[in-house]
Amino acid sequence: MLTLNKHELVFRFPEVHARASLIVSFHRTLRLPDDNREYPLPPGLGNYPLSHVDDYANKLPAAWVEHGGVFFPMAQAEAMWISFASTYPFAVKVAAGKVNAVSGQPWTLELQKCTVGAEQDYVTAPKQPWLDGFNVGQGVVRQFVAMPLGAGYTAEAQITGEEVHGGLQIIAMPLKAEFMDRDLHFEHRSMQSEVMYSMSSAPTFDMGLAPGGLMKQKIYGDDFGVDKWDQQHSCRCFVHLLNSAQYEAVTGNKPPSDVPTAADYAKAGLPWYQLYDEHKTAVAASPLLAGLASVAALGVKKGENPLPDNAPISKAPVVHGIKAVREGSF
Repeated sequence: MLTLNKHELVFRFPEVHARASLIVSFHRTLRLPDDNREYPLPPGLGNYPLSHVDDYANKLPAAWVEHGGVFFPMAQAEAMWISFASTYPFAVKVAAGKVNAVSGQPWTLELQKCTVGAEQDYVTAPKQPWLDGFNVGQGVVRQFVAMPLGAGYTAEAQITGEEVHGGLQIIAMPLKAEFMDRDLHFEHRSMQSEVMYSMSSAPTFDMGLAPGGLMKQKIYGDDFGVDKWDQQHSCRCFVHLLNSAQYEAVTGNKPPSDVPTAADYAKAGLPWYQLYDEHKTAVAASPLLAGLASVAALGVKKGENPLPDNAPISKAPVVHGIKAVREGSF
C-alpha cells in the first residue's frame, strides 16, 4: 500500500511484516558547481511539496493521469536528493526518465541479480539513507539536476536518444519476513537518525533529471542478496516534475522560493556534510552512467549556458555525521 503523508511517500506492507514500512521523501538542496571537481554532501533545504495527480487530473496531461502517482515543482537547473527512512529492510529501485539511476539500464520491475556482467541496480534501506545522483564512479555520483524535456540534457535523452518519460520512477520491495529476525547483517534502527544532514520531440509539460556536478557519495552494496527480497510484494510510484510556472498554474500555489547558490552558501561559511562510512564498500560505477555528459559540458557543446551561477567554490567547512559507538567484547 502506498500513501502520501505530509509530503512523504509511505510504502507499507502489513501482509509481509508489521514493521514493513518505508518513507521516501524528496529534498531541495544546493546545486553543486558543475566543474568536474568532487564536492562533499550539500545541505538539505526542506522537502518538496508533493501533490496527488488524481487531485488535479483535469489540469494535467492524460499520460500523467494514466500513470497516477504524485508530482512536485522544480525550477530549471535546480538540484534535489531522495531520502529513505525505515526500520525494516527494503530494496528500492530509482529511475529518472525510466533510466535506472544506479545501473543506467532501462526501467524494469525486477531486481537485477549481481552476476558477472550485471551490476546491482537498486539501493537498500535503511543502509542507504539517501541518493543524490547518478552512479558515475565508485563512491561518486553526478547530482540530480532538473532540465526540461526536449533540450537533450537529461540522462534519458543521452542514453535512450529520446525524451518521452521524464520524472522519477520508484519501486520498493520489503525483505522476506522469514529473514527479518535472523539475518545478522541488519541493524534495527533508521539511518536517518544517525547522520547530520540538515536538512527529440517530447511533451513540454514535463521535466527530467540530468547529471550535474560530482559529489562524494557511496551507493552501498546489498548485504542480504537479491533472493531475500520479497519481489512478490512491491509497490511503485511515478513521480512527475513540473516547472515552477506550471506548478502554480495547476495548483494555484506558489512554488518554494529560490534556493541560495553554492557560492552564496560557501561565502557565508556554512557547513557541508560527510558520513563516517569508510568501512562500507560502494557498488561499481555504471559504465553507461559514467559516459554521460554533465549539463555544463553538454551546454558547451551546444553553445548554450544552461547553468547560471556555476562558478567553483573554495574549500568550505565539513561537518561529519554522527559516528556510531562500537560495542566490543567485555
